[in-house]
Amino acid sequence: MAKTIVVKQIGSPIRRPAVQRQTLIGLGLNKMHKTRELEDTPSIRGMVAKIPHLVEIIEERG
Repeated sequence: MAKTIVVKQIGSPIRRPAVQRQTLIGLGLNKMHKTRELEDTPSIRGMVAKIPHLVEIIEERG
């Protein structure tokens, strides 16, 4: 079974640079307090690290 992480959006993309908005969309998040279960890969970790003020890792599984 692959490792996964649960990511939650905690910040609004309003008045944020377009690159940060696109990163949220790339993670599958677009509304406040939404959560997604994603594969724990270096690319996903890098995207989360780019916008730590907008998302948080709730849980690591696997």
